[in-house]
Amino acid sequence: MSRQTSRLDAKKVNSELFTLTYGALVTQLIKDVDNVDDVNKQLERMGYNIGVRLIEDFLARSGSGKCYDFRDTSEKIQLATRMYLGVSPTISNWSPSGDEFSLVMDNNPITDFVELPDSHMGLKYSNMLLGVIRGSCEMVQLEVSCWFVQDQLKGDNTTEIRVKLLRKLEDSVPAGED
Repeated sequence: MSRQTSRLDAKKVNSELFTLTYGALVTQLIKDVDNVDDVNKQLERMGYNIGVRLIEDFLARSGSGKCYDFRDTSEKIQLATRMYLGVSPTISNWSPSGDEFSLVMDNNPITDFVELPDSHMGLKYSNMLLGVIRGSCEMVQLEVSCWFVQDQLKGDNTTEIRVKLLRKLEDSVPAGED
């Protein structure tokens, strides 16, 4: 008899490990902080710090150059989501002025295996994603605001993140280093 071995899909295993680890992090935050609004702020702040560092890895891996406009930025956010989360979100609902768009995910891998209890419906479980977007955009001189329009954990069909360009940041040289 021959032995049949099953090969594990490394990407699937990594994705599930990340999802479970993130769930453990959120659970611990809820236990430590005991206030859903403060947990939401903490998740966003942690995401921001990740985004500040993740942008360098993204630029190195993707070979992406400078963003020429906000539409180009949206395409790079879409690519980064595919690279790091393994899902291809849709970019849609552009504002007439071109300074706001929606990032729509049919499947949010972070929320796999998650069910929010009624007592925590105010929790923005995926709030870290908003911080990552905000932090990485800030590192390429764009100040943005992000928020959830729809969330699958709250019964919506998709997860929709709205991203709005607030302003372009000016390059600044630290005092005394001109």
